[in-house]
Amino acid sequence: MANAPRCHARTRAGTACQSPAVHGKRRCRMHGGTNPGAPTGNSHARKHGGYSGRTKAAARYLRELAKAIR
Repeated sequence: MANAPRCHARTRAGTACQSPAVHGKRRCRMHGGTNPGAPTGNSHARKHGGYSGRTKAAARYLRELAKAIR
C-alpha cells in the first residue's frame, strides 16, 4: 500500500492528495477515480441543433425580415 501510486489531484489547500490512486487510474476514489465517465456513443450528449449554423441562419433571416416589415 505504501508503494501504490498517489492521486494527482490537488486539495483545497493546494497540496497534492496523499491517497492512493485507484488501480489503472490517476485519481483516488475521492477525486473521481471510480467514475468511468460517459459511455462511448452516449446518445444523451447529442446536440439538439438549437445553436447549429442552419438554425442561427434561419433566426437571422427572420429577424431581418421582421425589421424590413417594420
